[in-house]
Amino acid sequence: MRWNAGRDVLDAMLLANPPRLQRVAPSREHAERLIAQARAHLASASLLASDDPEGAYALLYDAARKSLTAILENQGLRPTSAGGHVAVYDAVRAQLDPPMGSTIRPFDRMRRNRRDAEYPPSDAPSIDVDMVREDLPKSRALVDIAAQVLDEMSPF
Repeated sequence: MRWNAGRDVLDAMLLANPPRLQRVAPSREHAERLIAQARAHLASASLLASDDPEGAYALLYDAARKSLTAILENQGLRPTSAGGHVAVYDAVRAQLDPPMGSTIRPFDRMRRNRRDAEYPPSDAPSIDVDMVREDLPKSRALVDIAAQVLDEMSPF
């Protein structure tokens, strides 16, 4: 059965100039490897939260990003350099919101937080242990969703 939710958005991302997504060979194996990496990142982030909140936040964000990327890899899609991390979010959200939007939407805020930690504007708040503790379960939920939907979503 062909997965059709969000197809118009993904088609537009593939046809954009420059393209935000590209087609690749669908790979369940690569998707599962990304999810395994994401789970390891979550464990590391949990351990580092108190001593290195910025490092922990980068790991929890990477876990979320890799889990959403796993969904796309399983479908035979990959973000281009022009699309970047925003394309990952836009593509998965187009396909899974609804019904999973409340779980997926925090990714965009986490992406901005991580960007501000990596390339801080002068007025950016510092990443602290409370931010890590707040977003760790949200990142974990994204990893769990990715693992759950791999069997349901067909190649694009």
